[in-house]
Amino acid sequence: MTAQVIILAAGMGTRLGRPHPKPLTKLETGQTIMAQQFQRVRDAFGPDVRITVIVGFKMDLIMEAHPDALFVYNEVYSETNTSKSLLKGLRSTWEGGVLWMNGDVVFDKGVLEGIADRIGGDQSFVCVNTASVAEEEVKYTLGGDGFIDALSKQVVGGLGEAVGINYISERDKAAFVERLAECDDQDYFERGLELAIERDGVRILPVDISEHFVVEVDFEDDLARANQLHG
Repeated sequence: MTAQVIILAAGMGTRLGRPHPKPLTKLETGQTIMAQQFQRVRDAFGPDVRITVIVGFKMDLIMEAHPDALFVYNEVYSETNTSKSLLKGLRSTWEGGVLWMNGDVVFDKGVLEGIADRIGGDQSFVCVNTASVAEEEVKYTLGGDGFIDALSKQVVGGLGEAVGINYISERDKAAFVERLAECDDQDYFERGLELAIERDGVRILPVDISEHFVVEVDFEDDLARANQLHG
């Protein structure tokens, strides 16, 4: 089955202060963040991978930069958060599991290569970094079975950070879609995962990718760190 990937790129990215969508920010390699994501995805899953980009803010710029992608428009991008963008994206997918990522994540090629086997096994997971647990990041804790039981910025005693690269299996997708629909407009998609865990018994593994570099670019310091790691 053809791999399916969703990239969330509807937001305005105001914290970075660019006049264009944040995924179109150029790295020192000359690639934009999104162009690098496309390259990483195709290197890992082949040229036929189905990439859907959720667009909103200045969507024409993204569509012109990546005319070979599929696009879903979040028309209320300025009033909603990632839970609603991902909901629209998942509703557009075929049968099968879906990998999704935030459109501002810079990561090395080993990340997707390392999770390919888990996708093949159709096990829902969240990629995490256990080397850092910053207060403002999405954090997680585990239940006694080794699966995630809490996932949010408000988690106390977090074991690591979610890095913005995740997978929902075919068997869990319908429940996740239903819970995303219940989320408030300003909820992050992680709230939908929490609800699916609590109400549907969805089992989501943390996959530790700490050995690789992953940077979610929100501020200038993040962009500098992403470029440094590239060097």
